[in-house]
Amino acid sequence: MKTAILGSGAWGTTLAILLHSAGAEVSLWDYNQKRAEAMRVSRENTEFLRGTVIPDSVLITAEAAEALQGAEIALFVVPAQKMRENIRAVRQDIPIGAYVVTASKGIELTTLCRMSQIAQEELPEPFTAKIAALSGPNLAAEIAAGQPAAAVVASANIQAAEILRDAFNAPLFRVYSTDDSIGVELGGALKNVLAIAIGALDGLKFGVNAKAALMTRGIAEIGRLAVAEGAHHLTLAGLAGLGDVIATCSSPLSRNYSLGFELTSSGDGLEAILQKRHSVTEGVATSYAALEMARRNSIEMPIARAVCDLFEGRKPIELVEALLRRERRAERDT
Repeated sequence: MKTAILGSGAWGTTLAILLHSAGAEVSLWDYNQKRAEAMRVSRENTEFLRGTVIPDSVLITAEAAEALQGAEIALFVVPAQKMRENIRAVRQDIPIGAYVVTASKGIELTTLCRMSQIAQEELPEPFTAKIAALSGPNLAAEIAAGQPAAAVVASANIQAAEILRDAFNAPLFRVYSTDDSIGVELGGALKNVLAIAIGALDGLKFGVNAKAALMTRGIAEIGRLAVAEGAHHLTLAGLAGLGDVIATCSSPLSRNYSLGFELTSSGDGLEAILQKRHSVTEGVATSYAALEMARRNSIEMPIARAVCDLFEGRKPIELVEALLRRERRAERDT
């Protein structure tokens, strides 16, 4: 299926290369004309994915209308907090009948919307049944290097999810389908908060016991909120939940893990670290969005609260001690 990828960060560029390898006709859109032209000439994304060749037959353009012409799938891979404005900017160019897929992992801070909810709100009726989300344990650099991986595509319209599942499958990229968009999207977004916490723990040079405890309780925390929002609990044990947690919480390739690590090992504050980065670290905004979502569901999220407190300068060891001193309870208590 002809696929237009909107957003040329590391993951967007990787998806362009991946889908090309699966035989799709692919276009890659970047709003920045200078950057798009540089990629078109060099066939390399030197800013976000240096050293990986973009095939000559992948169309690279700064013109949304050109990228979307004849597209059967519009795949949005833009920062979560910019998803709404990006959809608004190009929606008039999306062909009627195309599938619209979001592949960004975050929660809109101002509205607490998931990415597919934003698409539902911003696109007219003909697109309603063709909106989906793609997520999973997908570190872009590994996939771009040709290493195997898996993902899941979710849509309330299971037929759409199955069609997209088959379209996204590639020789080294296995894709599953589900109708649980809530679980898939919240699992992918909230695991970034946990990854920051795990990175911070590693920055403190605590051991495997502490990491295992924090990761396990973090998964419980993610599941509590996702199920309260309407997710199926087994989705959080799948690729977009547990799978993504394992990948993101164990690799320095993760921007969220590395942010947490720097916060407790470098002596720099949040703003200083973020200013040095080219890519967006989605877990920062998602941490605050998660707390707001928890409040509306009357749910405790102590790890997300600790991450926000870390951003605001509270001493890491105090946060660890506070988590350990929390009221004792049965493990399965919600």
